Amino acid sequence: MLNVNQLPQTRLFGTDGIRSKAGELLNANFALQLGYWAGQVLRETATNSGVIIIGQDSRNSSDMLATAIASGLTSVGLEVWHLGLCPTPCVASLTNSLEAIGGIMISASHNPPEDNGIKFFGQDGTKLASKITDEIETRLRANYHSFSTSQLTNNSWGKHYYRPASIDNYTEILTRSLPNNINFGQLRIVLDLAWGASVEVAPKVFQELGAEVIALHHLPDGDRINMHCGSTHLAALQQAVQEHQADLGFAFDGDADRVMAIDSQGRVVDGDYILYLWGQHLQQQSQLPDDLIIATVMANLGFERAWSKLGGKMTRTAVGDRYVQQEMWRTGAMLGGEQSGHILCHHHGVSGDGIQTALHLTSLVQYSGTSLKELVDSSFDTYPQILKNIRVEDREVRSKWQECQPVQQAIAQAETAMGDDGRILVRASGTEPVIRIMVEAINQELTNYWTNKLVKVVEQNFAQ
Repeated sequence: MLNVNQLPQTRLFGTDGIRSKAGELLNANFALQLGYWAGQVLRETATNSGVIIIGQDSRNSSDMLATAIASGLTSVGLEVWHLGLCPTPCVASLTNSLEAIGGIMISASHNPPEDNGIKFFGQDGTKLASKITDEIETRLRANYHSFSTSQLTNNSWGKHYYRPASIDNYTEILTRSLPNNINFGQLRIVLDLAWGASVEVAPKVFQELGAEVIALHHLPDGDRINMHCGSTHLAALQQAVQEHQADLGFAFDGDADRVMAIDSQGRVVDGDYILYLWGQHLQQQSQLPDDLIIATVMANLGFERAWSKLGGKMTRTAVGDRYVQQEMWRTGAMLGGEQSGHILCHHHGVSGDGIQTALHLTSLVQYSGTSLKELVDSSFDTYPQILKNIRVEDREVRSKWQECQPVQQAIAQAETAMGDDGRILVRASGTEPVIRIMVEAINQELTNYWTNKLVKVVEQNFAQ
């Protein structure tokens, strides 16, 4: 366990902000200092003099962290607008549309209730550039142990306002992104809200568009957020869709920046299928430059090869929406995302948005005149893919997994044996204390064999 008075030696900012168990690294003292130094850097690098937008999910520790980081920000003279409970893409969208100098979301996304995180957005609503987070971290580390509240002196203190009504601006942005006169009046839709940040926004938007909504895990509950529900635990949604004879269902994670869909047969429609179906629609509308989709190394080979048959191109990035976003900007691609359901469409926004993705997939179903089931049936077959997580609590040990020779030898052996018939991906997660092992092959037998072999080797060398 990390001493609350110490900072880890490994980099604080991961692929999706700063995460840890609440009360360890993420305590009130840390959040106060982070807010202070982030406020200094954001003010220095901003091209305007706007506010800072803060949102949070339903975790029990989110109030504490939001209050502490707001104290640091106001101590350097910044004005803070606190939205309260809202999805992460709401913070990103409003930071951009309200010309704020930055946005902050208090959430650990799909992680369990005891975790929390702090995500930063620049004034354009995208994740802060690494050079800016590096500067924040440098100043924080240099002053962490000598920092005193006596430093919080300023001739012009900032103001803190509670602005939940601003969330209505976000819901208007969501509905304006849809085709004119779209109506979901003939659809019965189940929404799994994961006890998290989407509990108020998602049902409201779908109902206003005419859908009959059945909501699961529909209250903000910090004790149960993501527990056996949401985008990483789909069994409850699958059962509900079939029991209620619904047309489709959607499961959001704790902060609603990702979504997984379920068709009327209870089948999972993950990010690969969403990208394929949305990409095909945009391609038919001549709205997909170079027929290019940006995906990650996790994207299924079945998806890649089916997209290629449509004349499409795919570029893979490292796992993380940050990397997908960077490649989209670099190439001019308008659609990209992750198998986990984090989808970005630059036609409609600057960040991944689970609710927006769900709305557009529903619109696509309406536009097609068929069902999600029929769209999936006519798309592609995935290669068998298995993902295993090996828990490794020590951040430093986890970050150096590539130095383990037995693991490297096992990976090389598997890659040689499978050739073009499969893929291996082993990586340390940027959001959880695990080493992830992904094996994908042309048949289930091959996938099972190499998954079991690699898991055994990693557990022998790293499992705690």
